[in-house]
Amino acid sequence: MRRFDTSLSLKGLLSGESRKPTLVLLWAPLVLTTWRYYAAMGFFTGGPASGVLGNAAQAAELYVFLSSFVLLGLVSLAIVRLVFREPLAAYGLAVGDWRFGLKALAVMAPVMVVLGALAARAPEFLAQYPLYRGACASAPAFLAHAAAYLTYYIGFEVFFRGFVQFGLRESLGDWNAILVQTALSCLVHIGKPSGEIYGAIVGGLVFGIVAFRSRSLLYVIVAHWVLGVALDLFICLG
Repeated sequence: MRRFDTSLSLKGLLSGESRKPTLVLLWAPLVLTTWRYYAAMGFFTGGPASGVLGNAAQAAELYVFLSSFVLLGLVSLAIVRLVFREPLAAYGLAVGDWRFGLKALAVMAPVMVVLGALAARAPEFLAQYPLYRGACASAPAFLAHAAAYLTYYIGFEVFFRGFVQFGLRESLGDWNAILVQTALSCLVHIGKPSGEIYGAIVGGLVFGIVAFRSRSLLYVIVAHWVLGVALDLFICLG
């Protein structure tokens, strides 16, 4: 019983080597729950600010993208700098091993385009994407949509492959850190097409490995963005 009591002691939970992994694992469910409920298009649509652009659907999409950028990205980076007092480069905010990164991107990007083309044929993806249907109206509209979409992927990758994965590396080791972020990034896809959820498992592993090997988030951000833009583009062209 004493061993059991000791293992559950709160002493040292937020100090020493336990402090960072504890904060990472506490922040993750809190921010993801907030993001899932209050950064969704349904939450924004119909609100007083939904017509700020004169187009409620477009405003809702921008709200989703910027919520990811701020909640998942900027706030997590603020914790790294202000709470952990560590450099952002230690969490993948650096060019890193650009030779490996560019080689990995050269392999990943075409695969992302092919996956986007295949998914664009599936009814469940056609029903879900693009988030803003008006993106298909014209080339300028699609380019604006694609540019805004990048902010979403920056926030997403900074949180999962950056804050969570790099944040747990010292305490859990490389593979366990990758597996934790893969599990979390997979779970937030629940409600999306089943192919996207299973793809998130593979993507989490691949992106996690590339992030660690390149010591940078840059290449996985671009690869993930290419996937999203390619899917929307093929749907618009279909």
